[in-house]
Amino acid sequence: MGTQTATIEAPAARDEWAERFRNDLVAEKDASALTIRNYLHALRRFHAWHTGDAAKPCAWASLEPLVFRRYLMQLTEEKMGRSTIFLRMSALRSFYRFLYKHELVTSNPLSDVSLPKRARPLPRYLTVEQVAQLLKAPLAVPEDKDATAKKRARAKQIALRDAAILEMLYSTGIRLHELAQLNIADVDFIGEIARVRGKGKKERLVPVGSPAIKAMRRYLESRGESPASGKNAPLFINARDGERLSPRSVQLLLKKYLLATGLPADITPHKLRHSFATHLLDAGADLRSVQELLGHAKLATTQIYTHVTAERLKKVYDAAHPRA
Repeated sequence: MGTQTATIEAPAARDEWAERFRNDLVAEKDASALTIRNYLHALRRFHAWHTGDAAKPCAWASLEPLVFRRYLMQLTEEKMGRSTIFLRMSALRSFYRFLYKHELVTSNPLSDVSLPKRARPLPRYLTVEQVAQLLKAPLAVPEDKDATAKKRARAKQIALRDAAILEMLYSTGIRLHELAQLNIADVDFIGEIARVRGKGKKERLVPVGSPAIKAMRRYLESRGESPASGKNAPLFINARDGERLSPRSVQLLLKKYLLATGLPADITPHKLRHSFATHLLDAGADLRSVQELLGHAKLATTQIYTHVTAERLKKVYDAAHPRA
């Protein structure tokens, strides 16, 4: 999933345990605001279903597994999407793991409740040719000859920045929030390696391609800076005020170039990450290496990309083999 700016809502009134769970997600788990919001929403929905009134306290410690099986059946009968059902039940399971860990309950009533398999649609991605088209877009914007020299210089710096951002996203496959957190000193411009801070504050080293290194050098030169700048200096900044560029700004600039090139408008920074992984596997990279590059904790998360490449190979087979 990138940095989220969703509002972290408080749990239902008078629900001390849910509030403690919220604090644990923030302080101990370093969960994103969106994850916290979704988990608390799931607790509130169950609370309201079980008590009939979200304002009433919920006797979490006395609930039996049968209650949660009935709730799962209710969600299924409502024909709710599998992903939504999985999220609701997974949030409850995590909540009870927290309660058990802190000895607020003596057992986890959801430990034997089987969750539905989460629907995992195949990730969307760009072809190699489409990526090449996108990467050229920032520097293909024509210069406004009627603008002042200062405005033309600023526009040029923005174009160089955007080109470097797109190159970096595709070259490394890093997440949106990981890109936004990068400082100049996080990139080894000689060794062509970047230190990335991922989920759960875990750090990893990722290779950076020569085109991305070159693009970042040109961008820093336009700012009057160099790879030797202070270690806390942001790598990508807002040209207006010099502050660190926000993830939302990266999303918007990508949309701008997708529109300019006529590429699918629903492509996001995360789908560039999908493109990165798919193209590596198509070229023969092994799954474990791609897992490390993406920063996935589990190999199973990376394996979805093998389905993408398998789908592509099947289409080639069906179109070309005489006995397909």
